[in-house]
Amino acid sequence: MDSFNLDKLRSYIPENLPQIPKLPLRIPTWPAGHSSMNPDNEVNEDDEEYEPVVTTRSKEGKRPVKSRSTITDEGLSFEAPQPISAGPRSNLDLINECDNFPYYQTNPKLFFAHINTYYALYIADLPGTELGYILPSVAAVLRGLPDWRVDDHDRSSTLVTGSTEKERSKIVAMTTSALRATDHFKILRGWRDELYPVYGPKRELLFSIERAASALFGIVTYGVHMTAYTRSKRPKSEAEVGGDEEEMRIWVPRRAATKQTYGGMLDNTVAGGVATGESVLEAMVRESVEEASLPEELVRKQAKAVGTVTYFHIRDQRAGGETRLLQPECQYVYDLELPESVVPKPSDDEVEGFELMNVEDVKEALRQGEFKPNCAMVLLDFFVRHGVLTAEDDGYIELVARLHRRLEFPTV
Repeated sequence: MDSFNLDKLRSYIPENLPQIPKLPLRIPTWPAGHSSMNPDNEVNEDDEEYEPVVTTRSKEGKRPVKSRSTITDEGLSFEAPQPISAGPRSNLDLINECDNFPYYQTNPKLFFAHINTYYALYIADLPGTELGYILPSVAAVLRGLPDWRVDDHDRSSTLVTGSTEKERSKIVAMTTSALRATDHFKILRGWRDELYPVYGPKRELLFSIERAASALFGIVTYGVHMTAYTRSKRPKSEAEVGGDEEEMRIWVPRRAATKQTYGGMLDNTVAGGVATGESVLEAMVRESVEEASLPEELVRKQAKAVGTVTYFHIRDQRAGGETRLLQPECQYVYDLELPESVVPKPSDDEVEGFELMNVEDVKEALRQGEFKPNCAMVLLDFFVRHGVLTAEDDGYIELVARLHRRLEFPTV
């Protein structure tokens, strides 16, 4: 990445940046209840790979600094995630490719390598609540800008002004607009003019941020994904006993090859983000009309809310823009059984077309890695709920649990 010209960035900050009185800066403190971020005493010290974790707190009461003898250097140099190499993927491979931020419980060394690399995102009013994780390259750009404070020892980036949602949103908008104007971060070339919400521990809206900038700040984002399917009778083959049987088939779109993110990959029937102030259902209806030309009345009456899928994703090159940016996400999941007379159709240039695929063909496409990673998660959830995947399948218990990750940050 080219070096960043801070003076150039400052020139893009609007002159009418609100001069909100500086709030008393409360140094971030380590959340007492955030146990997954604190090494416990249950590590097996007889393990050959065990290295003691040293947790220290400065006299100012700042966030503890966790270190091993080599962990900081390792954390700063770990490789960007890569798609799984060509070849059949297991169901757990598909989950690991999407939910790829390490778990403390299974790999504490790798977990702390990541934690000690990123900078935590805070607002001054909630110094003990982490809202996201930011790459050092992003924190370096925020350093010295109005209304931001970056602490290298604490590894924190704090929005230190703004006492209301409106004030914070305006400051964040000015910051991200200035970053876009410099064209320093490639991810901002996909600017959408859509706002995503950021919530606090009491489910209060803290501020909104441009969709394209959300991964730069590593905040939790929300989306809607729907699987539309049909059930029809098919004649049994001569080798099978009896008459007709019911067959499930799924409407699968292929993303346009020109899309900035995951171009040419397979997708869920309908998928999109939930914007600030938008209800989940309204987002589902809007995306159904925009992406698949489905009748609004049909979607409102027949689409069934069936839960959520959550994961913590580290972006690779297929996502477009910089790699290693973080996307902790919650997808609200819907099912829609369609009559055979209703055919989804592209209504914009983001989808090449829809194909009605039987379950075996969908499973094969999953094995070959043709689906966008989070869409693979949603389909696995669909297969579990519809009995396509059962306890007889390898890794079933872990698969079901991993579809519903408990995220590190506040959610709505």
